[in-house]
Amino acid sequence: MKEKIQKKLRASLNCVEIKVTDVSHLHQGHSGWREGGETHFNLFLVSDIFNQKSRLERHKFVLNILEEYMKSSIHALSMKLLTPDEFKKISTNSKK
Repeated sequence: MKEKIQKKLRASLNCVEIKVTDVSHLHQGHSGWREGGETHFNLFLVSDIFNQKSRLERHKFVLNILEEYMKSSIHALSMKLLTPDEFKKISTNSKK
C-alpha cells in the first residue's frame, strides 16, 4: 500500500519530496487495524501545487487523489503537506 500511495501521488503531483511511513504497528488492536498492517500511514509531501492553498485545501486535495484507497484500505492518514518554500525554511532552521 505504501508504494501505491507514493505512485498515485507522484503521478498526480509535482512532488519535490515525498515520504510515506506505515505506522500500523503502533495501532495494533485499535479500531481499523487489520492483520498484516498497511492501515495507518504518515505522509510527508512537498509540492508546489500547495502554493496559495490553505492547510485544509491541501488535505482535501490529497484525500481526493487517494479517495479509492481511503475507502478501501487506509484507515488513518496523518499528513504534513508543505510548499517548497516552507520546506526550505524548516530545512534551514533545523540546520542552525
